[in-house]
Amino acid sequence: MKVKEINKTKNQQSGLDSPVNCEAPNMQQVPETPVQLLKYLIVGVLFGIVFVKAEIISWFRIQEMFRLQSFFMYGVIGSAILVGIVSIQLIKRFNIKSMDGEPIKIADKEFRKGQVVGGFIFGLGWALTGACPGPIFAQIGSGFTVVGVTLLSAIFGTWVYGKFAHKLPN
Repeated sequence: MKVKEINKTKNQQSGLDSPVNCEAPNMQQVPETPVQLLKYLIVGVLFGIVFVKAEIISWFRIQEMFRLQSFFMYGVIGSAILVGIVSIQLIKRFNIKSMDGEPIKIADKEFRKGQVVGGFIFGLGWALTGACPGPIFAQIGSGFTVVGVTLLSAIFGTWVYGKFAHKLPN
């Protein structure tokens, strides 16, 4: 079944009138209960603790990276990319299933010019604020409440993109 057909079916089931054009829809067949969702909260908290202990949420470390004064953050990002590449290849080659036994489907991605512009804007915001979306919550949880402004800005930027995405170049 194609993504648009699945989205159309999900829209009909949920009572939505307009089609949802999501490039990465949730293909999960079995809905999760609130208790089952706790695992994501626990993993998120543990991930945040690792971010704090590894100093990758440090504004100073991020500024060091963008000023080309330290290899630390490039090493962290590079190792994350390497782990991601190996993980995706293992999932594809060995047809690994989710914890619920459902097949994991990874759609092919196509390159678009807008990704370069978006990446530049993302990097500029990251360099100016010292925060990217992942560590924002860990920074706030660590007591850096001024990062709340960055969080609100990220939410606003996401809303602006959603509002004007149809007018932007591919």
